[in-house]
Amino acid sequence: MTAADKPIRIGVLAMQGAFREHCRMLEQLGCECTQVRKPTDLEDLDGLVIPGGESTTIGKLMDKYDLFAAISRKLAARMPVFGTCAGLILLAKEIAGSEQPRLGVMDIKVQRNGYGRQVDSFEADLAAPVFGDTPFRAVFIRAPFIEAVGAGVEVLAEWAGRPVMARQENMLVCAFHPELTDDSRIHNYFLQMVREARD
Repeated sequence: MTAADKPIRIGVLAMQGAFREHCRMLEQLGCECTQVRKPTDLEDLDGLVIPGGESTTIGKLMDKYDLFAAISRKLAARMPVFGTCAGLILLAKEIAGSEQPRLGVMDIKVQRNGYGRQVDSFEADLAAPVFGDTPFRAVFIRAPFIEAVGAGVEVLAEWAGRPVMARQENMLVCAFHPELTDDSRIHNYFLQMVREARD
């Protein structure tokens, strides 16, 4: 079996949050999915998902289990990484009003709880040209938004004038929870990034 024939193997950071839902969708798309809780779990992965949850809690657990350095090495080696909600926050270079532990690798500034508290959670239809003419139903739960992007960041979708989905090289982020819907287009987009990186 050649490298191209091997199943895509995606890790999902399983510290807290919606990691099971990401695994379910990735497995439905034909991937092997492994839950990541320690640095050795990152071995032999083709990509990594950092899910939603509580970003400060996830950051503290990543620090406790020495995952910041291990994931940073994978990012530096160009492994594709997909961050949703809290994952977006942890990848951002700058978090407004916060110095919380984070990877700090994507050239974006984010606002935590940008749309309000849990009670202010909502769903919306997003226009995302990269996915064609059909809007994407996005679930926003205590969601952040992107306040500013660097020159190397491509904005893929906006809501109410704010970027809520973006890509920079091998990093993909969104402020909402695509794993909580039956629409697999965003996960498929990430898997295409993974295939390109493998090739």
